[in-house]
Amino acid sequence: MDSLNLTAALDVLLKFRSQRDWSKFHTPKNLAISIAIEAAELMEHFQWKTDDEAKEYLSSSKFDDVKDEIADIASYLLLLSHDLGIDLNQAILDKVKKNELKYPVAKCRGKNNKYNDL
Repeated sequence: MDSLNLTAALDVLLKFRSQRDWSKFHTPKNLAISIAIEAAELMEHFQWKTDDEAKEYLSSSKFDDVKDEIADIASYLLLLSHDLGIDLNQAILDKVKKNELKYPVAKCRGKNNKYNDL
């Protein structure tokens, strides 16, 4: 399959949703809940595994299941962003700029502290 950029992926998702008349179910609340549910399903793949066990798991046929969960999360996120009028690309870039201010390299490089504990 060809690679998709976010705009092309959104176009495919909007067509899929429209053909099934599902937009009436895709309220912001329901999409946000769906993102959380799919994120929980993604976490299930790693639950109770050590880092080494997770690495081995991702080298198995289960990797496709993990990809599917990630795709579900991204799909709902794209739809929610679209429906709220949020340019997801720009929102990500804006958030990175905010994080650059919160987490200056000189203070946080190699550390996992929260910004107010640096």
